Amino acid sequence: MTRSIKNNNIKISAGRANNGQLLIELMVAMSVMVIGLLGIFAVLSQTIGLNKVASNQYVAANLASEGIEVVKNILDANTINNRPWNEGLSNNGSYGVQYNSTAVDPMSANKKLYYNPGTGRYSYDIGSGSKITNFRRIITLTNSQDEITVVSRVTWNDRGGTTFNTEAEDHFLDWRQEL
Repeated sequence: MTRSIKNNNIKISAGRANNGQLLIELMVAMSVMVIGLLGIFAVLSQTIGLNKVASNQYVAANLASEGIEVVKNILDANTINNRPWNEGLSNNGSYGVQYNSTAVDPMSANKKLYYNPGTGRYSYDIGSGSKITNFRRIITLTNSQDEITVVSRVTWNDRGGTTFNTEAEDHFLDWRQEL
């Protein structure tokens, strides 16, 4: 039973006074949920992007280390083959190397590396299935009389064109010197 009150030509029905309130409450609740979900999606999007940046930093650190190791392998090959300890490494400058280099290459300096998913290797070779990457590796050699300073720098562009770089440095001495 509904009770009606009539006052100054306004008729209010007690049974119908709450009908619109439920709709407003529903709209407010849905708005709060949508705002909360948008916040969650924004955080997820940011997390996925930063995960890619961290992954590229990991790859770059390993590529920089590999550059140092390649130069060390060239020095070791000189020792094994009874050549002067710094043969092929005696000129200061910037060079490129890849995992199987037997000499430094000034023509490969600052070239983009390719990634071959079949072998899991980065190189300058455009092989079957190789994909170009954003990574560039530059090996800088600085010579003194009995020491070579090797700096391996890897640069790449990420997230919105921001340029990142990672460096590894090592010093190699002529331990075979005559006293």
